Amino acid sequence: MNGRIWLLAIILFLIPLCACNPAPDTATVTQVIDGDTITIDTGHRVRYIGLDTPEVYPVQEACGMEAWQANRKLVEGKKVRLERDVSETDKYGRLLRYVYVDDTLVNAELVRLGLAVAKAYPPDTKYQDTLEQLEREARQAGRGIWAK
Repeated sequence: MNGRIWLLAIILFLIPLCACNPAPDTATVTQVIDGDTITIDTGHRVRYIGLDTPEVYPVQEACGMEAWQANRKLVEGKKVRLERDVSETDKYGRLLRYVYVDDTLVNAELVRLGLAVAKAYPPDTKYQDTLEQLEREARQAGRGIWAK
């Protein structure tokens, strides 16, 4: 009987250690899927919160390649910091995060460059006011997708 109690204690101790690939706070970007989605070294796909970029697949939209290339320049092969808002993942299982390279919030930089539209996805709206202001500025300046 005493052996069973020890076995149960060991199992209960090990269960939390066996959590499936928990989401990291920092990671290295291994692939840039498009303007607003990356893959990190844990194998997780990460979808940027608060914006939407033009698509490159299955149909290439205007400025889609530019958004993808800008995202690559910002994060590809780099160590990034990942900040969660409210939600952990989207309906496709991608981590939802604000992504930083050093002190640059990549989500905001893509909007500032005019390569993304600020788009709220409640309840994840921590920086939405900032993103919307950056979109207004990009529109007024005629940058990226807002070029005449």
